[in-house]
Amino acid sequence: MYLTTEKKNEIFKEHGGSDKNTGSTEGQIALFTYRISHLTNHLKENRKDMNTKRSLVRLVGKRRSLLDYLKKTDIARYRAIIKKLNLRK
Repeated sequence: MYLTTEKKNEIFKEHGGSDKNTGSTEGQIALFTYRISHLTNHLKENRKDMNTKRSLVRLVGKRRSLLDYLKKTDIARYRAIIKKLNLRK
């Protein structure tokens, strides 16, 4: 399994403030980014896996909507998470 409980807690602790704060916007964006990178690597090897491709597109859309929400509510946190995760835009 690519995403263990320990890895998930580490992501939330680093980006969400604590490992119990799983609902924070920054934590969710970081988790989606981790999953997107995993699915992207999977699709490089399995080009015809359309279910994974659809899941990847949905995850990117969810992350984009969370980023838009964060940009609208708090531009400083938005810029910090973009820089920390090394995302475009």
